[in-house]
Amino acid sequence: MVDFIGIRRVQELVGDLGPAAFIAGLAREIEADYRRWGEFEKSPRHATHSSVGVIELMPACDGRQYAFKYVNGHPKNTAKGLLTVMAFGMLADVETGYPLLLSEMTLTTALRTAATSAVAARWMARRDSRVMALIGNGAQAEFQAIAFHAMQGIRELRLFDTDPAATHKVQANLARLELEGLRVVRCSSTAQAVRGADIVTTVTADKRNATILTPEMIVPGMHLNAVGGDCPGKTELHADILLRPDARVVVEFEPQSRIEGEIQQLPADFPVTELAEVVSGRQPGRAGAAQVTIFDSVGFALQDFSALRYLHRLHQQRRGSDADIDLIPDLDDPKDLYSLVGGPPPARRRPLPVAELTA
Repeated sequence: MVDFIGIRRVQELVGDLGPAAFIAGLAREIEADYRRWGEFEKSPRHATHSSVGVIELMPACDGRQYAFKYVNGHPKNTAKGLLTVMAFGMLADVETGYPLLLSEMTLTTALRTAATSAVAARWMARRDSRVMALIGNGAQAEFQAIAFHAMQGIRELRLFDTDPAATHKVQANLARLELEGLRVVRCSSTAQAVRGADIVTTVTADKRNATILTPEMIVPGMHLNAVGGDCPGKTELHADILLRPDARVVVEFEPQSRIEGEIQQLPADFPVTELAEVVSGRQPGRAGAAQVTIFDSVGFALQDFSALRYLHRLHQQRRGSDADIDLIPDLDDPKDLYSLVGGPPPARRRPLPVAELTA
């Protein structure tokens, strides 16, 4: 039997720990895996693009366990009452090839994305950062807010979205959470939200080269958490922001980010630093208080690997619903797969008449 984690089970696990503690624990798992970056077999995700979206497969392996995620990105889905992003994933044992876990990854992707953002900010943002602008108030927004409040000490959150209903949704959800000391401010434009912010998180969904942030909005000392640009032709930052002489750009996996990240706008030799180099201490995340730091985040398979292992461990420690599924045959004779469909073995069956064989 293979362990199975569905939406209900993730709700239980997050509910048991609380969203902030769950994200913080996942962030520790992700950071630990980035520190052993060299153990992983890595590749850019395999993407199949269409005129309306993208479907991707994201694999990662550390030689002992293998994981993959199936994920889509369809910005027009919300007009049909569907999610922009939906995902599921699997964790398997390398020695046998057998799957250990089949899990939902829609909700989990939002949780791991927020956890990764907070890990990067811990190394890159100024320690005294207390104000964050959150541009794009869709499905990811609350998770980012929770992560930065709990792990980075954000005390003022400045919201803007072109859809006022989305901003209202975030306000209402955060109000129910009653995050201690968090002031939520609704803004009328990106420029207003960004003004005075220490950290700016962009998590928009349009599948195009957009300029959510322009050069005049950026001031020395800011940390930019650019999350929404995650496929070819989809960006959020004006290229001149990346080209600032005081800017430091950190990516998850450079070969993938060159295709899908903000840096797809720049020459192939534009210098960037991978997050693993930062969390391992081999490269600084920030050279000084006045530096502009940019986390060009597109999402990488290692984060899903970490999330699946984290879920699997919590699931086994806290048994509950969605225990397992019979995805893999359990046979008395591993060579007799036919026994699962019943009937006599093929050798004992009546030979087919020639007419039936040639029909």
